[in-house]
Amino acid sequence: MAQDSGTRTLISQAQLDRGRGRIIYWTLLAVVVVGFTLVFIGPLYWMVTGALKSGQEIAQTPPSLFPRDPQPQNYVDAWHNLDLAKLLFNTFYYATGAVLFQLVLDTAAAYSLSKLRPIFGNAILGLMLATLMIPAMVLIVPQYVTVIDLPILRLNLLDSPFAIWLPLVANAFNIFLLKRFFDSIPEDLMAAAFVDGATPLRTLWSIILPMSRPILGVVSIFAVTAVWKDFLWPKLVMPSPETRTVSVGIYAFAGGTPMNVVIAASVIAAIPTVVIFLIFQRNIMSGLTTGSLKG
Repeated sequence: MAQDSGTRTLISQAQLDRGRGRIIYWTLLAVVVVGFTLVFIGPLYWMVTGALKSGQEIAQTPPSLFPRDPQPQNYVDAWHNLDLAKLLFNTFYYATGAVLFQLVLDTAAAYSLSKLRPIFGNAILGLMLATLMIPAMVLIVPQYVTVIDLPILRLNLLDSPFAIWLPLVANAFNIFLLKRFFDSIPEDLMAAAFVDGATPLRTLWSIILPMSRPILGVVSIFAVTAVWKDFLWPKLVMPSPETRTVSVGIYAFAGGTPMNVVIAASVIAAIPTVVIFLIFQRNIMSGLTTGSLKG
């Protein structure tokens, strides 16, 4: 270990300045970056190019790196044959509702735990975080039993968007993220608002929320991706073809559809989430790191 300007590093600056040390460092860095890039980009590349191949080419072994005869018509066939417009609209509708429910209810819970500090607030937060240790598969059966016979109201929520929205509301991870961000907001602002006569709700609306746009964006993106990529739960609670999400719809049509068309449908289904990430990636990073800078 070497120490330079008060910061400990594995390689000292003097070693990096030497010819061999610099070559080794940049070589290792390039190998690691290229390796991780291939790991993450490789499946996407295979999916996009596979959608342009013919049925025979995509089934051959070993697979070809480039399509010999690109067939963009596969994307058109996927859009029409699988009715992707309807599936994407359903998924977008469910994702929008999930975002609204989580922003309202999770924000209220996090604000209460962070700023209002109710009795046993830490114990409640601890119990919430403990639920993160429970495997998701374990919760499938009790959640499904609840959905088919909602307690007290005695409602059957199958094929209802609430069957997707309600289980997503109680998200301990998002509540924890929001609370950590709210903790980083100075108490002086809260005190000044109370002196001016602002109620806790007014303080939340006028002070906390405008300062919390980065973390609210993160929670929104998490909610969208959770709905977009989920398969098992929508398949259970949305049995009707009219209410299917895009992942369930592609799976339902996959049995009688050529593989290259199914892959083309998967590419189209993945485009919205990739675009959202590329647009809001700075918000994601700033929202995840700002709450940890309090110190």
